[in-house]
Amino acid sequence: MGAVSDAIRHKLSHGLTPARLVIIDDSDRHAGHADARAGGESHFTVEIESEAFVGLGRLQRQRLVMGILADELKGPVHALSIKARAPGEA
Repeated sequence: MGAVSDAIRHKLSHGLTPARLVIIDDSDRHAGHADARAGGESHFTVEIESEAFVGLGRLQRQRLVMGILADELKGPVHALSIKARAPGEA
């Protein structure tokens, strides 16, 4: 992985202390599209499980993740798919 995915991992790990965190760079599937960076790292899927999501709805969870990654979303990250779960959720 690269610098952007490393930053995403670092920020989410420190901000949400996840039990599970998977970061997938989907950029190769978007090559040639608007805002696709030549080196990749512009389109991501994040799968995260954290106690921080207990009692929160889907939109609240996504806003929490997006708030932590605000700098990346203003710059190198064009698209972010978020799959946020509390422990024990399928």
